[in-house]
Amino acid sequence: MAEAADLGNQIGIPAARGAVDEHKAHPDMKITDLKCAVIGKNPVVRIVTDEGISGFGEAEQYKPYLKPFVLFYKPYLVGEDPTLVERTMHKIRRLGSFKPWGSAVSAIEMALWDIAGKAAGLPVYKLLGGKVRDRVRVYNGAYRTPPAGCEPEDFARSVQEMKDLPHGFTIVKQGVAFHSQMKREVPDFYYGEPQPHLSHGILDRGLLTARGMKHVIACVEAMVEVLGDDVGLALDCGPGWTVPDAIRFARAVEHLNLMWLEDMLSGDYVPFVNADVYRDLTHATSTPIHTGEQIYLRQNFKELIERHAINIVGPDPCDVGGIAELKWVAEYADLHGILMAPHGTGNGLLGLAALVQVSATLPHNFIAFECPKGDPDWWYDIVDGLPDPLIKDGMIEVWDRPGMGVDLNPEKARRHLAEEDAAFFD
Repeated sequence: MAEAADLGNQIGIPAARGAVDEHKAHPDMKITDLKCAVIGKNPVVRIVTDEGISGFGEAEQYKPYLKPFVLFYKPYLVGEDPTLVERTMHKIRRLGSFKPWGSAVSAIEMALWDIAGKAAGLPVYKLLGGKVRDRVRVYNGAYRTPPAGCEPEDFARSVQEMKDLPHGFTIVKQGVAFHSQMKREVPDFYYGEPQPHLSHGILDRGLLTARGMKHVIACVEAMVEVLGDDVGLALDCGPGWTVPDAIRFARAVEHLNLMWLEDMLSGDYVPFVNADVYRDLTHATSTPIHTGEQIYLRQNFKELIERHAINIVGPDPCDVGGIAELKWVAEYADLHGILMAPHGTGNGLLGLAALVQVSATLPHNFIAFECPKGDPDWWYDIVDGLPDPLIKDGMIEVWDRPGMGVDLNPEKARRHLAEEDAAFFD
């Protein structure tokens, strides 16, 4: 009888009734430590457990200052079972906020899913309900060629270079207007004064001049002429537009069949939603309107979705509260006929893996996610598990390894740790 029980334990068969007490004597997995290191430019979270399994999460490379915010949550996590992701997140989710401060919570959430998948021996997508698709579409994101100048020919040359990339992107995104240098370099572009760079551009806002409006439209037309019918064009627009200008512009480019206009009225580092104002814009044009990268938690998408204030939601898993939060938003958006195109340009290779896992599970309102990359290039040497080539025909094949399916290689990564983070892998 004992031999049969031992065999059952080895192959994963639940213990017989007589062995229940012995089975319960083994404690659940517990979190023993929460660590954070800035590797290259990205804050990386490591959750350590008493069973030797670690989970990793990553925040955007633009936020190296997040380390103390991540470590703030350590007392809330130590002693918790990391495989009970939702229960554990209840302890910290309410303590985050809009971009950038929700990033710490989001990176922790993704590390928890990494542990849960590794403990179960399953890819995270299976824990989220299973695959809807075997390949996920991506758009250029971090593979973006900035225009050399602000003239239409500069933008045309830029998208030609992105179109020619070996990754075969079927959608490319380019910044224009307040999400570009037009506001600084095009004379009399708008009735306002550009703010210092460190303001993240969020204070650059105002009515466009007639010259400015014509200039943006000419640049967009030049890009569409290059891309033709082969590659869709999405525009990162702001924030900074006034509502009348946004409506005029969206209507003026309707014939160009753009993928979307992103963050025209609010967005990047703006800690509010403005659903009623977005609704005025969205209902005035057939050009798809997109926003959401800065929004934290599902509740803050509620009004955008229920009021049909936008056509496409674009939460970032590194800001919205993690991948389960993003999936909830996608499902709720789908119920309301709203599309999903997640943000992610600065999320690094661990963030890319998380995007692949959750995007595989999203409903058919999923378009594509904004593809991050390793920056600096040595990131590709310290992350194990990525396919090569990673992107083919604008798609990434969903992998089946446990957890997020990729891992940091401690021996290779150690050489890139700052002295203060030397014990990150201990």
